[in-house]
Formats: sequence, structure tokens, C-alpha cells
Amino acid sequence: MSGFWSGYVIVLTVLSVIGCVWLMWANKVPPNDNKDTTGHKWDGDLEEYNNPMPRWWLGLFYVTVVFAVGYVVLFPGLGSYAGTLGWSQVGQYEEEVAKAEERYGAFYAQFRDMDLDTLSRNEAAMSAAHNIFGNNCAQCHGSDGRGAKGFPNLANDDWQYGGDPETILASITNGRNGIMPAQAAILGSDEAVADVTEYVLSLSGLEHSAERAARGQEKFAVVCAACHMPDGTGMQALGAPNLTDDVWIYGGTREDIRYGLVNGRANQMPAQLDLLGEDRVRLMTAYVMRMARDGGG
Repeated sequence: MSGFWSGYVIVLTVLSVIGCVWLMWANKVPPNDNKDTTGHKWDGDLEEYNNPMPRWWLGLFYVTVVFAVGYVVLFPGLGSYAGTLGWSQVGQYEEEVAKAEERYGAFYAQFRDMDLDTLSRNEAAMSAAHNIFGNNCAQCHGSDGRGAKGFPNLANDDWQYGGDPETILASITNGRNGIMPAQAAILGSDEAVADVTEYVLSLSGLEHSAERAARGQEKFAVVCAACHMPDGTGMQALGAPNLTDDVWIYGGTREDIRYGLVNGRANQMPAQLDLLGEDRVRLMTAYVMRMARDGGG
């Protein structure tokens, strides 16, 4: 935090506390022994006594002020001032992580020397991996690993970047960044986009216009084949999907394919190494291998 913003927060906090004290003092009302009213009348004869606030209610305000002062002295709350206790969210997180590693580290370490295929068949390891997957991966890929629109299905044998153990390990460790550039400007017209859309449909054996697909094949060879290969089977080195099967990340309807051609696609698989650590990443790799082999988590 810069010096300016630190000072701004300090001044704002101190003035707020002082303002609360002043507000309570300035509005203090003496005991209303004479039954004086506020001077307001409702419905002709309904009046309100000008009584002071209940002492217990006023006392809570003072307690709140004292608590606020004590808090900003002990804990971070005044700009960049760290507080006398030296507590921070980051410090507490690191302490909890260290305790967890001390508690569970030995359990994960027992699987460290297993090869990934053996690991994927170890029930104790996969039981732990199931929980890790549920906490870190299921939000995108689903609890059964079958994915959703925009998130790949891990429970089949269709791989964008390759399905061998080392490639899966690399994907989980380092993440992936996938980009399909928008092609509308390159194709040149709505008609050309429609033609290529029909050709892509034909590659998967879906209902299509044969006349348009024939024209689209020529455009595909010029614009798309560099990544998806001339036969549409894709290129795992680039993460370019296979267009000849019935597996679609963003949907295989005519509208979905056209949208991808016109607007492009961009997606990211976050790197998991810093979050999970090497031992858990290996467990996740083996778990994904098992899901692909068995058809789901």
C-alpha cells in the first residue's frame, strides 16, 4: 500500500471513531423528569417524550468504540500499520498450510515413488485423489469429470494435448492456454463462414448441406488446416481439437460452430503446482488417467 493510501485510511478511520464519540456526546439528553416532549404531534394529540437513550444501548456504543480502538492497535486496520500482534491473513494461511503439510505430508509421500499407472490403480491413493479432485477440479470439470460447455470431458479418450501420463502431468502442473482466433475477417463473408460451418459438421458426420460443405472444404484447407490438419483430426501439439469425432468442448450445433468461427474461443486451465504441490499433482494425474480408463470419477 502506498504512503498516500495508508495515510488516507488512517485519517478516515481515526475521524470515524472520533465522529462516533462526538455524536454520542453532542446528542446526550439529560433525564426527562418534567416529562418534556419533542414538540411533535401526530394525529392531533399523539406526542413523544424527549427521553434520553437507554443506558444499556448507549453503553453498547461506547463498548463498540473501545473495541474499535483496541482492534486497530492490535491488528492491521490503520493503513500499512501491522498491529502490535503482527497478525496477517497471509501469515495465518501459511501457518495453516504448514500444519496441514506436517499432518498429511507423510501420507502423500508414500505414493511419491510409484509410477503413474500403478498409482492410478492404488485404491488408497485414488480415494485421496477423489477428494482433491472434488475440492479443486470439479468446479469446472464436474464431480464425475465429464466436463461442461467450455470445460473438457476427462472421462473419455479424447485429448486436446495428449493423453499419455507425462502430458497429463504437464497439463496439470503448468496449466494450458488455448486460443482459437476469430476467423470471420479472414474468411471474408457470412457465406464463407456458413460454408466452413457446414464442412465442419460434415467432418463429424452430422447433418449438413453437401453443397455448402464442398465449398467450405476449400476454405478450410486454406484457413483452418494449419492447426486442425487437412483431414480435421487436430494437432495435439497446439491443443487444436479433433473435428472428426463427436466430442465438442463448446457444443457441436450449427450455431455453436458458427459462433466459434466468427468470434473465436479463448480458455485457460490454471497451473496447479503452486496450489497443490508435486505429490498432489501426481495424484491428480493418476486420477485423471483412471477416469479416462474407467469412464468417470
